[in-house]
Amino acid sequence: MIASLLEWFTDPATWSGEDGIPARLLEHIGYTVLTVVLATVVAVPVGLWVGHTGRARWLVSLTNSVRAVPTLGLLFAVSLWLGPKIRGELAFLVPSIVVLVILAIPPVLAGTYAGIEAVDPAARDAARGVGMTGWQVVRQVEVPNALPLLLSGVRSAVLQVVATATIAAIVGLGGLGRYLIDGIALGDYPRAAGGAVLVAVLAVLLDAVLALVQRRVVSPGLTTGGDRVGRRWKDSRVAEVDADRPTAHSRAPA
Repeated sequence: MIASLLEWFTDPATWSGEDGIPARLLEHIGYTVLTVVLATVVAVPVGLWVGHTGRARWLVSLTNSVRAVPTLGLLFAVSLWLGPKIRGELAFLVPSIVVLVILAIPPVLAGTYAGIEAVDPAARDAARGVGMTGWQVVRQVEVPNALPLLLSGVRSAVLQVVATATIAAIVGLGGLGRYLIDGIALGDYPRAAGGAVLVAVLAVLLDAVLALVQRRVVSPGLTTGGDRVGRRWKDSRVAEVDADRPTAHSRAPA
């Protein structure tokens, strides 16, 4: 099998054309970037609001419950609902992106909420004491301190999307998932195995890139404290449990 896999990777046809590795790789990265951007636009503001005001913590629990929904079932349901209403290639793209966004929102929302929730209350009180408005407290105090956990949520969402976009090839989405789906359907197992290897390598590389970005944008002063808090909040289920528990301190809404 290893020899067949190496033969598939070294075949010039594997690297050329619309079904070549470069084209499929760019498609997969494009789907991932689009999905994570859309999920971030939705989840980060909501997470900031919930964490800052202490209101509607049930939203974190609700979105985390989406993770229990079978991915294939959700994918087929959305495809059957939206597909007939859309013409052309968008009939395959839009339902898949919608499902990917739905699945990417929970880790981003949980990470954002957990990061804001973990900010030292004394820092908020000091910011209000010097006359900062609610928005200034969020922008200048809470967000910088919450960045380690917020970015951890984004990294988790990226890994989720890279893996789930592979499954979405079942309903016609492109990307690296085509190698797995088409390879299994045609009995071309080296192609299927090659697709699995490519997805795994892409996930590792993207996570490494985001780890470097996180190291660059997070203040060095938060590294020690962020790691300590991160161990407490790393599992999104901890954030979910905390969302249902009243906080010991009160925060005035913006």
